[in-house]
Amino acid sequence: MATVKEVFDQMPGRFRADKATGTNAVIQYDIGGEGGGTWHAIIKEGTCAVNPGPGPNPSLTLSMSAQDWLDMASGKQSGQMLFMSGKLKLKGDMGLAMKLGSMFAMQ
Repeated sequence: MATVKEVFDQMPGRFRADKATGTNAVIQYDIGGEGGGTWHAIIKEGTCAVNPGPGPNPSLTLSMSAQDWLDMASGKQSGQMLFMSGKLKLKGDMGLAMKLGSMFAMQ
């Protein structure tokens, strides 16, 4: 099983530029628990860069536990189910949140 950091390291390679047409955004991930931390993804002009630490003026912030992040990244849990059960908290652009899952290929 991948660690939280490994999943973030893999994200640029799993980015699907064809699903992000017209998207320019900063997405911040606040991951709690063991192996957690803060990362941010910058999606701009069909590219995705992921860096540790908080993002500059994030368009969307996702907050969840490390285990829920790993389950979502591996496809065991859907973001919608985590959100509806209160395990995933979102702040910012909800339209972007709805589109986010399709921008990355599952492992």
